Amino acid sequence: MTQKKINTPGEEVLISIREFSELKDSPEVDRVLMDDPHPIPYAFYHPGNLILGAIVSQVFFLHNPPSFIELPVQMLIDEPVSVPKNYQHILALAFAVKEINENPQILSNITLGFHILNSYYTASMTCKATLSLLSGQHRFVPNFKCNLQSNLMAVIGSLVSKTSTNIATISAIYKIPQLTFGSFSPLQEDKTLFSSLYQMVPNEYHQYIGVVRLLQHFTWMWIGLFAVDDDNGDKFLQTTVPMLSLHGICYAFMVKIPKQAYMNELINLLIGQVEKYSVLMERKVNVFFVYGEPPSFQVLRLLLFLAYNWWGFPAIGKVWIATSHWDFDSLSIQKTWGMQTFHGSIVFSVHSNQPFGFQKFIQKISPSWAKQDGFIQAFWEQAFSCSLKISKEQGEKKPCTGEEKLETIPGTLFEMNMTGHSYNVYNAVYAVAHALDALYKSSSKYKRSTKGGRMILQNVQPWELHPFLKNILFNNSAGDTIHFDENGALVAGFDVTNWLMFNNESVVRVIFGTMDPQAPLGKELSLNDDAIVWHTSFNKVLPLSVCNENCYPGYSRKKKEGEKFCCYDCAPCPEGMISYQKDMDACAKCSEDQHSNLERNQCIPKIISYLSYGEPLGITLALSAVGFAMITALVLGIFVKNHGTPIVKANNQTLTYILLSSLFLCFLCSLLFLGKPTQMTCLLRQITFGIIFSAALSALLAKTITVVLAFMTTKPSSRMRKWIGKGLANGIALSCPCIQVGLCTIWLSTFPPFPELDKYSLKGEITLECNEGSVVMFSCVLSYMGFLSLVSFTVAFLARKLPDSFNEAKFITFSMLVFCSVWLSFIPAYLSTKGKYMAAVEIFSILISTAGLLACIFSPKCYIIVLKPELNNRGQLTRRSSRRI
Repeated sequence: MTQKKINTPGEEVLISIREFSELKDSPEVDRVLMDDPHPIPYAFYHPGNLILGAIVSQVFFLHNPPSFIELPVQMLIDEPVSVPKNYQHILALAFAVKEINENPQILSNITLGFHILNSYYTASMTCKATLSLLSGQHRFVPNFKCNLQSNLMAVIGSLVSKTSTNIATISAIYKIPQLTFGSFSPLQEDKTLFSSLYQMVPNEYHQYIGVVRLLQHFTWMWIGLFAVDDDNGDKFLQTTVPMLSLHGICYAFMVKIPKQAYMNELINLLIGQVEKYSVLMERKVNVFFVYGEPPSFQVLRLLLFLAYNWWGFPAIGKVWIATSHWDFDSLSIQKTWGMQTFHGSIVFSVHSNQPFGFQKFIQKISPSWAKQDGFIQAFWEQAFSCSLKISKEQGEKKPCTGEEKLETIPGTLFEMNMTGHSYNVYNAVYAVAHALDALYKSSSKYKRSTKGGRMILQNVQPWELHPFLKNILFNNSAGDTIHFDENGALVAGFDVTNWLMFNNESVVRVIFGTMDPQAPLGKELSLNDDAIVWHTSFNKVLPLSVCNENCYPGYSRKKKEGEKFCCYDCAPCPEGMISYQKDMDACAKCSEDQHSNLERNQCIPKIISYLSYGEPLGITLALSAVGFAMITALVLGIFVKNHGTPIVKANNQTLTYILLSSLFLCFLCSLLFLGKPTQMTCLLRQITFGIIFSAALSALLAKTITVVLAFMTTKPSSRMRKWIGKGLANGIALSCPCIQVGLCTIWLSTFPPFPELDKYSLKGEITLECNEGSVVMFSCVLSYMGFLSLVSFTVAFLARKLPDSFNEAKFITFSMLVFCSVWLSFIPAYLSTKGKYMAAVEIFSILISTAGLLACIFSPKCYIIVLKPELNNRGQLTRRSSRRI
């Protein structure tokens, strides 16, 4: 034995080697390990100048299950149990190599060979298989290369990320390119550790985005999560749970699927955890999102088998959503177990096509290949439940005829169409072949020589393929473009497939959508809903998977205390806010010029509102104002016509005319409050109202004081005689309104009234109204009017018992009582109304108070003037006055 250094780029590794000549006659080279009872089978060993190494997961072994579990597997204690569907991966590799060797356009005159070994889903067997590839054909001599003529250029494998990692730890030492065709392990993203690794599947993260888009598309917001109980499952949960929450999706429960183990360990583990699997029956959760590599599916099937057949759980009908790792494959012992539970499942599969001639190729396989194929015997016996003559023990199985048809095998055991994982193997072979072809064409240093009609290639090292693999770009025979991204992952999309499981064990996968990672954000997923078939439990109706009923437009979600955010109550939107979609987190506020409709699901424009002449209320108030004004004018006309009569002359005739004129204008000023407010009407309405009413109250005050002074001067010694006369009365009537004019002038010069839009006071209306400008000045104007009315009422009340023939004090008292009552009621009524009804309240108060003054003061006099003219003379009035005294 000699020691020899093998130099690799970037590092030097000391490996113990022996020359091939020293080992070629050794009788022990065909053994796997010295005491290992399970040799590594070779499938389709194919010699060639360049060798592809492939490691697949085809078989694992069952240990004794617990004695109290009565299962079909009890009869298979010592029998290897295979995953027949994985055999297609072997056929895909052999088919690809066959096509390449027959194609003169690729590796012309160069024969591509391959070795295929089994990993058994275990780390020890994976390492053994990898070292065996490095040793050479049918030899396992760790650290020694026993076949110098077969140059190993690349390794293809594996289906499971953990197996791929185990392979990479060895192949990376030699910088041998490794192309995985299964899952994308998060650990493999570290290119410093796995710089020689290439993924024949796109990044897993794209699938998670696709699942989120799928859940959003069907409004499935309450789901169950299943993840394999290992580091990859934990990484999956750490990535997806925040992503789901970010998009408004919650998980009701989280179940860890036990990772693949020996059967007795697995069953004991499942029995110990049976109680937690009762959550599968949760009625509100109709969608399960499952993550796990191929062995996990077989474990899940075992779990469901035990649940239904041993623990008595009823069958469940749910929507299973799985990533591309799952292919719904079964162990050979599971082929009699029904698959109807997974009917209607949705799987994101790596995009695949059907290479021309593949089906014809696999139809030619036969048990007679056993000399070259170390897997076909186990596959044939397990798939067809028969025994070949070359088997050591036939047992109770029927003999195999060798004429069995692959088309009769259930779809969970074998498919005639190339599956996604097999398509990845097919593309991996072509990627290596194109890289080799580019390598030879790019340089002349690889000289070729002829030996026995075959081309011998010299000085070809596997690590020299890396620059060509990283930049590989070609179209395969199925028309798909193959190239890698900067992380060494395949740039491709996914097919969204609907799996249909029938009672006759046939399986049909229907592609109803695509997932394109390169599409614009939000447009990655494209679906054809009409092509989907749901589980029979849903009666052909779209499944619902929500914590509670949807909140329909007009309602928003209200969080339930102690519950996840997907569980909520529905609260109606308040006035002015709407929700126009289902399950909105909050109601949206309408703009200022809009309001919500009755259903609270749409904003509609507000109407412009003001007290117009055209509406019934405006017409009524306008007619009332004009009617009262005409009555006042009529009374004024009567008084003017009868100006010489004693009853008109009494109590200062001028003040009477001033009062009637003021009352006439008071009725008409109410019309300023009607119609569309403008800058002019807003300036005039309150100012005019305040000044005219002050003039009317001042005239009343002057009349009352005149009455009091007239009776006080009847005493001979009274000093009040000098105040008697029209000067005092006229002075009061003119001076008091002047104070109001001063207040109004200050108001107009500081904060004058102006028109504005009130968008908030009334539902569905924008009120066009006058803003008073200064509330303080408006209050001062009203307060001054209140002061005049209070003084007039007080003086009139004190003079009410004087002889009434010449005394108006009693009538003024009643009129001021009505006036004060109306305006005291006006204040709360005005403050409690909104919009145009504020103007209506003020008009009503003006009309009622003015009509009260007119009626209480002038109706008795008009009665005498018009109906009792015989009483309208000085003698009659004097006698009546004497009798009352």
